[in-house]
Amino acid sequence: MRIIDKYILKRFLTSFVFVVLIIMAVIVIIDVTEKIDDFNKHPDLSVSQIVNQYYLNFIAFIANMITPLTTFIATVFVTAKMAGHTEIIAILSSGVSFKRLLFPYFIGAMIIASLSFVMTGWVIPKSNKERVQFEIDYTKNTFHYNQRNTHIQVAPNVYLFLETYNNQTDNGNKFTLERFEGTSLVEKLSARKLSWVDSLQKWRVKNWQHREIDSLTETITEGLEMDTTLAIHPKEFKSNYRNFDGMTLGELNEHIETLKLRGANNVEVYEVEKYTRYSAPFAVLILTFMGVIVSARKSRGGTGLQIALGFFLSFIYILFFVMSKTLAEAGSMPPMLSIWIPNLTFIGISIIMYRYIPR
Repeated sequence: MRIIDKYILKRFLTSFVFVVLIIMAVIVIIDVTEKIDDFNKHPDLSVSQIVNQYYLNFIAFIANMITPLTTFIATVFVTAKMAGHTEIIAILSSGVSFKRLLFPYFIGAMIIASLSFVMTGWVIPKSNKERVQFEIDYTKNTFHYNQRNTHIQVAPNVYLFLETYNNQTDNGNKFTLERFEGTSLVEKLSARKLSWVDSLQKWRVKNWQHREIDSLTETITEGLEMDTTLAIHPKEFKSNYRNFDGMTLGELNEHIETLKLRGANNVEVYEVEKYTRYSAPFAVLILTFMGVIVSARKSRGGTGLQIALGFFLSFIYILFFVMSKTLAEAGSMPPMLSIWIPNLTFIGISIIMYRYIPR
């Protein structure tokens, strides 16, 4: 690596950290302003809890989420400053090609993208669990599970039914669990009441009846009360507010498979999250490439115009991404396609700009 590569790489990474700190400071101030009333509603909530349980985790989450955009802004800022000081012209005049000039930028982008992918996939989800729980406890209204006649496929050919369920007391009414072989019912457990026993980590069924059907023979057993293990947990009836934020990539894949097995209607939300985590590192590389192209030419209007253009393109990218994500979550577009459309569009724009914009 040449001295000029180290020079550009150092400025690029330093500017990236600076941009992240500036933007995060603004976001945190806005978030505090929005949530201060919610915090005041809980006199037992200390400043230490707010900082340690929420804001430290919130800063890590948001900083990582906006990595593609902060990388783009840092790229534009560094390159525009170098172009304004005629450094780009001097580098190119010395015989360095524009492609070679991109090398340190891509090294920096690869470092940022790799770190972001590891953080998003495995590190930040662990801290997000505490952040999301804090939001549910202190900034969101109490969640009540109010669905009636709940049908869930809990395993292949095994179906659960609950007429009602109270997630505050973890009690359910009119419960049945049926197992089929093909189209034939072979086993059925039914009970008038269902409740969770936390000390045993088991379900307790009351006034239960168990039927086993073997061809033309049927065996029925009954009882007043029985503790049993079922393929569901009370957490599945709790608030699912942004629960995907607390899942590692492995947990996210498992949850998606579970939802598909159960025939859930919100699988797209989790698939969008999954593909977003994979596409974000590529977005860092694409936006770095575009950032250099946009700002490498010295402008008579100064660097301010190029930086403003960088912010404008960032806004367009965000708008494009949000629209595609919304369509995917609504089921109007395949999740993988919707998440990759902004990246594919911007790489196309970048290639066109690379070929036709004078540098």
